[in-house]
Amino acid sequence: MEKSTNRRVLPFEWGIECLIEGAGGEDPERLLGDYVENSIQASERFYDPHANGHVGDHAGFLLTGGELTFQSAIPTPYRENNVARFRYFPAPAAHGAVLVLPQWNADERSHVTLCRVIQATGISALRMTLPYHGARRPSHLERSDYMISPNIGRTIQAVRQALLDLRRAIDWLSSRGYRQFGIAGTSIGSCIAFLAYCHEPRLQVAVCNHVSGYFADAVWTGITTRHVREGIETHLELEALRRYWSVISPLTFAPRLRNDHRRRILLIAARYDLSFLPHLSQQIMDACRKQKTAHDVAWLPCGHYTSGAFPFNFYEGYLIARYLRSHIDR
Repeated sequence: MEKSTNRRVLPFEWGIECLIEGAGGEDPERLLGDYVENSIQASERFYDPHANGHVGDHAGFLLTGGELTFQSAIPTPYRENNVARFRYFPAPAAHGAVLVLPQWNADERSHVTLCRVIQATGISALRMTLPYHGARRPSHLERSDYMISPNIGRTIQAVRQALLDLRRAIDWLSSRGYRQFGIAGTSIGSCIAFLAYCHEPRLQVAVCNHVSGYFADAVWTGITTRHVREGIETHLELEALRRYWSVISPLTFAPRLRNDHRRRILLIAARYDLSFLPHLSQQIMDACRKQKTAHDVAWLPCGHYTSGAFPFNFYEGYLIARYLRSHIDR
């Protein structure tokens, strides 16, 4: 998540129409509760871009000047957001590739250096433009407010859209001959990366940088998202928000990694993080230990923003690239 001064408080909305076609006139709390419960129980389909007739296997991919585009698996009211976008950093003769997911409100330069470092190790990188970011951001927005907002349903939809799009990007990489895959995400990107790792068996390694077990708790307690909380707290308490956003929370799906020793995941957290509080990071680390998931942990002596400043950014980039390289063959 980013540091800025142009945050604004958006109005609270249930956003049922973002999740259930034609919904309206009924109890939104019941509808949303049922939707979330059913989606968790059927998460294999919920997070599968090929389920429910979303997309064909390899249809619509276009690589132009280093940018991969295709139609997003989830249509939204905003045409800009309906085109999935990735920047491609191919390494010569590489058999492995890594999906890179930046933080909330990242600009187009964010994580490009990390992609080039990964590329230099002999592994290709594919940097994702998150929903409502960069060229996917509707023209009336100054920030990527629609990715995380007081619109409960749209936030669920945006996270799901990101996951479906990145799984389609793996399809594209597979069609180009890649056989080994990893993922690295930061902040909101780490949440999406963890969900993808739980549902995408082709991912053999993941790095989750700035992790939190509960999506709602990170929004509720983080200094970066105070304006989002302001739009929610007069309508919902934290416990209810946690329940509704459980379908996009890593802790919900950590049991899917039980006794998973074929793959490896690195969880990175900052000891002085005021956006993703350390105890929230500890929760997902404890869950991985309880599930006997093959994982590693790294605590950095910095905060959320200072992790992006020298010397922490250099060390963090080195840590991520080395971990990915050690678990993906060139």
